[in-house]
Amino acid sequence: MLKISIKTSEEIQIMSEAGEMLSSIIKQLEKMVEPGISTKELDKVAEGLIFKFGAKPAFKGYGGFPCSLCASVNKTIVHGIPSEYKLKGGDILSLDLGLKWKNYYSDMAITVPVGKIEPETSRLIQVTKKALKRGIKKTRHGVTFGDIGNTIQRYVESQKFDIVRELCGHGIGKELHEDPEILNYGKRHTGPTVKKGMVICIEPMVTMGKGKIKRSKDGQGFETADGSLSAHFEHMLVVTQDGCDVLTKL
Repeated sequence: MLKISIKTSEEIQIMSEAGEMLSSIIKQLEKMVEPGISTKELDKVAEGLIFKFGAKPAFKGYGGFPCSLCASVNKTIVHGIPSEYKLKGGDILSLDLGLKWKNYYSDMAITVPVGKIEPETSRLIQVTKKALKRGIKKTRHGVTFGDIGNTIQRYVESQKFDIVRELCGHGIGKELHEDPEILNYGKRHTGPTVKKGMVICIEPMVTMGKGKIKRSKDGQGFETADGSLSAHFEHMLVVTQDGCDVLTKL
């Protein structure tokens, strides 16, 4: 039985504060992404900024993850462990970050180019970003989670890319991952009904090749099974009567 919580106005206010903090950190990290910087350096900055706000890293220690920032390069879809790897022109980097503020979590992700990238790689990033926008636009009281997933899937596939089906979005609140799981594919009018006051994370993960995945050698990350590039965008939002409000606006 799913336990999908409806947040109070007080809870939404705290999560809005957490979202603002998180988006400001992501903005600063995005500006730092350039050839020659290591993903470990980005992690150090991310953690420092989280502590500067008086918040706590959401990911460090979660499921054994050793860092505050998930830094996923090229074929790594999510949960890439920051390392001494220095970014090169032509790479793409997914930055996924979360923090805990007053016992509530916030979570978001973006994919950014490193230097000059190939036109088709740029298109992958833009399609993934637009898929998230379309999912957000579909979200309102009374639709189903299947409606949201279907909207994302149809757009991505129309652009000749593939959805990662084994990873998904989620509810969020006092726990980093709460019910429901929010798939990036599906059939209209199926799944739980979206209700006013739910706080959720929608996060399409899209690949240039097939959407099949495998574990990275480090046991934490997930990467494309065929080695193709992948992109990832995520926003945290609260459902309203007529739509939703993005709590991690950039």
